[in-house]
Amino acid sequence: MSILHGLNVDYSHSYLEQSRHNFKGANIHHMSTSDEPNEEWGYVQVRPKAHLFYWLYYTTHQSGYKNRPLILWLQGGPGGSGTGFGNFEELGPLDGNLKPRSTTWLQTASLLFIDSPVGTGYSYAEDDSAFTTNVAEISRDLLSLMKNFTTTYKDFQNIPFYIFSESYGGKMTADFSSVLYNEIQNGGIKMNFQGFAMGDSWISPVDSTNSWGPFLYATSIVDLAGMQRINAAAKKAEDLVKQGKFEEATEAWSLTEGVVSAESGGVNFYNILDWDGDATLLSKSGKPDLRSPIDKLYNRHVRVMQNDDLGALMNGPIRKKLKVIPDKVTWGGQSGTVFEKQAGDFMKNVTSTVNNLVNNSTLKVIIYSGQLDLICDVLGTETWFYKYIDKSAPFQKQPKQNLKCGEQPGVCFYLKEYENLKFFWVLDAGHMVPTDNGPGALAMVNNIIK
Repeated sequence: MSILHGLNVDYSHSYLEQSRHNFKGANIHHMSTSDEPNEEWGYVQVRPKAHLFYWLYYTTHQSGYKNRPLILWLQGGPGGSGTGFGNFEELGPLDGNLKPRSTTWLQTASLLFIDSPVGTGYSYAEDDSAFTTNVAEISRDLLSLMKNFTTTYKDFQNIPFYIFSESYGGKMTADFSSVLYNEIQNGGIKMNFQGFAMGDSWISPVDSTNSWGPFLYATSIVDLAGMQRINAAAKKAEDLVKQGKFEEATEAWSLTEGVVSAESGGVNFYNILDWDGDATLLSKSGKPDLRSPIDKLYNRHVRVMQNDDLGALMNGPIRKKLKVIPDKVTWGGQSGTVFEKQAGDFMKNVTSTVNNLVNNSTLKVIIYSGQLDLICDVLGTETWFYKYIDKSAPFQKQPKQNLKCGEQPGVCFYLKEYENLKFFWVLDAGHMVPTDNGPGALAMVNNIIK
């Protein structure tokens, strides 16, 4: 393994002291073998005591990485690891068993995974003061990393750049896209930013939460009385948002999820054809769930991305391969704090940010939604889209395209587009679109970056 000169070395950490003879003043690693894609990884200190970890894969496309786009993937949670879950469970070159993934996005674009916010995955905060509390702070850190990244990897200053995201990562992406676009316009960073995609994203929490009852009723998972009880719980969260009581609204959101679980018998929030084993077991046991509302949200929305097998992989073979993870850092070890620190920001929407980028930027703005998702279901997504996006009226008049994916039978996804807007309805997929419908996700990406 060779080591490249690069970014922000912090020699105070024991792992660097022990390996200093290998680093030549950098903490970037490079690997290229006949069996693995060309890849690099490292840390960037974005603020005092705040360290973000990134992992770059160069595309395997025959035309070479200089002729293909770069895609940044931002995971949700917040606290879900892009280098872990997004990489090995969704769209990276290898799956969780380290076997080649036939639908990896690497075959069409280079991939950049960042563990964001600070404290996610391999990223880490040295103390409690270094965690972020809102998307504005997250965007500031991401901008700091990208400035370092484009200074070190100068080829990517000109290569077309896209951001793809999932869930809370979509909320982060909307804000970061605005920050990055403005920084480019002001000459603060050089990048060829083309567009961003928000997948099953938490853009308007109130609209998403209010849609759960009608969506579950329409799909025969709850009855009329169940829908009414879910609606009543969601209304309490909405009222608290209107009063500006955002942390209390977050707790009310958690309680609404509890009503959904009770009324549905434990439907899975990420795919309505699956069932939430934890909720079902608690229901059968008859024991009260004594976890706090925030703990319940964390267990449902972050722990799902840190299962035992993935944790063993990331804290075992992958950690050993990377060689740069500090001794005191455990993959996913700070994710609970990451999630908790955002409690006051969860229920705030970013619809005005999205609308402004649609109206006043040259960026492609893409929304995609898995047919079977509940947490950010298509009904809630369409609600905020038609309520807050100015171009939604002429967009609605455009013809719907029924598109196939390769040799797969039937329709793979529906698409509508107008000017710089695209909206994909992905069939046979829940919240994690690349996992549930890999061919569909790859076809969608190719449609966007063509």
